[in-house]
Amino acid sequence: MIWVELLVVLGAIFLGARLGGIAIGFAGGLGVLLLAVLGVAPGEMPLDVVSIIAAVIAAIAAMQVAGGMDYLVSLAERLLRKNPRQLIFLAPVITYLMTFMAGTGHTAFSTMPVITEVAKESDIKPSRPLSVAVVASQIAITASPISAAVVFMSSAMEKRGVDYLELLATVIPSTFIGVMLCALVMYLWDRASKHSRLSDDPEFQRRLAEGKVDMRGHGEIVLKPYAKRSVAIFLAGLLAVMAYATAISDKVGLIKDPVMKRDAAIIAFMLTIATLIVMLCKVDTSEILTASTFKSGMSAVLCVLGVAWLGATFVGAHEDEIKKAAGNLLQDQPWLLAVVLFFAACLLYSQAATTKALMPTALALGVSNVAAVASFAAVSALFVLPTYPTLLAAVEMDDTGTTRIGKAVFNHPFLIPGVLAIAFSVALGFLFGAVIL
Repeated sequence: MIWVELLVVLGAIFLGARLGGIAIGFAGGLGVLLLAVLGVAPGEMPLDVVSIIAAVIAAIAAMQVAGGMDYLVSLAERLLRKNPRQLIFLAPVITYLMTFMAGTGHTAFSTMPVITEVAKESDIKPSRPLSVAVVASQIAITASPISAAVVFMSSAMEKRGVDYLELLATVIPSTFIGVMLCALVMYLWDRASKHSRLSDDPEFQRRLAEGKVDMRGHGEIVLKPYAKRSVAIFLAGLLAVMAYATAISDKVGLIKDPVMKRDAAIIAFMLTIATLIVMLCKVDTSEILTASTFKSGMSAVLCVLGVAWLGATFVGAHEDEIKKAAGNLLQDQPWLLAVVLFFAACLLYSQAATTKALMPTALALGVSNVAAVASFAAVSALFVLPTYPTLLAAVEMDDTGTTRIGKAVFNHPFLIPGVLAIAFSVALGFLFGAVIL
């Protein structure tokens, strides 16, 4: 029956991917129902993960309505316009840092128009900086102190003696340097290309001649009165989360018996941040419900709920068979865990869902701490199928036509940068992990 049940899981994921967007979460629930009909008991619902995502998104949406996102974008635009020739390096730095701070890759939406406009003004194909920037926003999830994926991973690793701070000390430098190495490779690739300039691209020339390319740029961003204050409140809250997590850490031990565990603290801090922004920045709460970050974030909540629940149901039902089939192999070749997580993330469409569904089983198989933490970055392989929201947004926003999806589906500009960034991050994770863990 395992093959029939696997077919149900893959069929549900494929249906959700075809329907698009939030429907992958709906289809996950359908898959759980069909497995139940086949006699499989539903697995544990990922309520801890979705609760953290919801709380973080609430704070982010409140900051956006207060004008905080516009302020951050204005800073990014100022930096990019001062250094247009370094766009391929600065664009991923910006999207990485914004995701690192916010715990969600959907913050990349706001910077894509700026990256596109600066590229066009500098005669650079937007496809290269956009693709690396999108990949950076996805990988940064595995380094963000408040992302649901990192929080769950930390909870799993703490049982193995790896502290929250040790996890961050490994994943932050490995993923950031991995992204920068990826940007360097793509930069050198462009330099070696005969047609690296935007003006040399035939598709751009055709669209420009037909008047389909807007070369006028976008208007100046008008900031709301409390935009800077909202960012300051959010950053203060982020620092408070990290300070509390440090204080209750077993390795630091400032608070021996904390009243709140880290997961509950993150949720409480994020909701408090949202409250303070609403109060001190005079936010109309009705606008939060219509904010783009709130809509995309709540969509992510349902997607993780359905898909992670489906994955946990299948894996939990066949954990013994999986251990027998893969246990020795992963112990002898620990890097294969990164390969497994990579392909699982392609289907599960979520770093948190992939981590929740597979990492506990991997740890139960006896994978070493170093291998588990180093392979963690591979759960960011959301770029393989060109259907993820930030990827599609980059394609839509590039009116030059250089960022496009080929007829073979997989031949798109995000695949090579994504594979490179994950490969570099995993390799560096083994290197840093051997020293830190």
